[in-house]
Amino acid sequence: MASTASPLPPVVEPESRSESLAELLGDCRRMAPHWTVPAHAAPPVAAPSSLHGITVPLASAHVVDGMAEYGA
Repeated sequence: MASTASPLPPVVEPESRSESLAELLGDCRRMAPHWTVPAHAAPPVAAPSSLHGITVPLASAHVVDGMAEYGA
């Protein structure tokens, strides 16, 4: 089988190159514009009276029971 050259750069192991905090902050600043989220109105909240047929598995009921909104 013939080997083919990978178009990707070689993987740099974390131990062989540590990134400084300044480099990390610089990377974050450069990427921040890519992560902007357009402003949208909040989705409408369903009225509790419109929620029917919701079941919680017995294995998860203790979690819901411990929530202030639903149980304790």
